Amino acid sequence: MSGQGKRATMAQTVVIGAGPAGLMAAEHLARAGHDVLVTDAKPSVARKFLMAGKSGLNLTKDEPPETLMNAYGEAADWLRPMIAELDARAIQHWARDLGQDLFTGSTGRVFPKVMKASPLLRAWLARLDEKGVQIRTRWRWTGWNGPALSFETIEGPQCVQADATVLALGGASWARLGSDGAWADVLAGRGVELAPFAPANSALAVDWSHHMQPHFGSALKAVCWKAGSLTSRGEAVISAKGLEGGGLYSLTPALRAGAPLSVDLLPDLMPDSLSARYKAKKPKASLTSWLKTGLRLPPQKIALFHEMSKGSSVDVCCLLKNLPIHNSGLRPMDEAISTAGGVTRGALDDRLMLTALPGVFCAGEMLDWEAPTGGYLLTACLATGRWAGRSATDWLQAR
Repeated sequence: MSGQGKRATMAQTVVIGAGPAGLMAAEHLARAGHDVLVTDAKPSVARKFLMAGKSGLNLTKDEPPETLMNAYGEAADWLRPMIAELDARAIQHWARDLGQDLFTGSTGRVFPKVMKASPLLRAWLARLDEKGVQIRTRWRWTGWNGPALSFETIEGPQCVQADATVLALGGASWARLGSDGAWADVLAGRGVELAPFAPANSALAVDWSHHMQPHFGSALKAVCWKAGSLTSRGEAVISAKGLEGGGLYSLTPALRAGAPLSVDLLPDLMPDSLSARYKAKKPKASLTSWLKTGLRLPPQKIALFHEMSKGSSVDVCCLLKNLPIHNSGLRPMDEAISTAGGVTRGALDDRLMLTALPGVFCAGEMLDWEAPTGGYLLTACLATGRWAGRSATDWLQAR
């Protein structure tokens, strides 16, 4: 830093953030022959990527392009050209080229056969090293000092002059893994338009009675959830804090807006058939006994039914098909798998370059888009990372 007698390091391109979006941007830039420096605030790279890998590393979703794009909601038109360049097939080819054997599940979700992220990450980092990409950890970006990028590091303040910069700083969830959203104030101070952060793919807070404790950790399967205009056929787990799981995550936009949540505990049983079974119930049979023997509901479903129907005067069959889930809203944002909000589409040109900061490109979860789990998040992170890397390459070549 000039004010502290430090001479700035020169780098043709700096990628800030060593998650999947940043590493993909660095890979494209290095392939094009550019010198690349990647920095990350944490002691090691891709921490959230590795955490996702603990549950299998769902790389992408192998399904028709338009079906895939529907998962991105209002951001679909924006992301479409980027994902078209690095779609599900291209991501699978990329992973196999890194020596990873893949398999596709019955729902179209694609995973490494080893069901973890570390082998892929090791191969990816080795490829980047072979191409001369430098990686510096424990470098926290603090903004700009004049035209130079400034960092706080364990060696003290550092300053880097870059011809092009790619920001891939993540959203604002799982701060312990590096996505703390602290960059927002820096960009806002430079006139960059931002949408407020909000939880996405979030668990729901429920204040359970003590009767639910034996069912903590149990999964609610074969159910259909509804919130506002959104529905989801998927499971959720009863936890001490509430409900969580893929069946609920896709409903986050509606739940975030305050829409009430309900669940159909018997989505494969038509209302008329359910009513007929209820009418055939033995007069002396208790409701719990009928739910167990007449409908063969598992204990967790029966417990949820009793928990949520206490004091209700609504018909039993109606409740079974449309059980209101009383809740306290979404869990805190830092617990969410991802976040909505961030750098808006209006703050960027079609190259993902900030209009307020020429030569600075953005990628990954720091952009204002959201998608459910199931391979969609990682697909868009990789695709926007590649797009930003390609755009930065074009920018450098045009200089």
